[in-house]
Amino acid sequence: MPWIRQVPVTEATGLLKRLFDAAIERAGRVWHIVHIMSVNPPVMDTSMRFYATLMKGPSPLSRAQRELLATVTSAELDCFY
Repeated sequence: MPWIRQVPVTEATGLLKRLFDAAIERAGRVWHIVHIMSVNPPVMDTSMRFYATLMKGPSPLSRAQRELLATVTSAELDCFY
């Protein structure tokens, strides 16, 4: 199994701490897909903004349809969502 260094939530400072705090406020925890980006907070910030735009921004698809597409895609690729 591959190993990728991650910054522990308790050691985060600056932008990374703000991103972790927002993740915890939003979901009650820091999900692995977010935590894996902890060594590069600017990339994490950009990724989270991109995700928010895709899932919550203006779209001809409803939020439920977008979630369903993400879930089906993950299942088809044998990924956990």
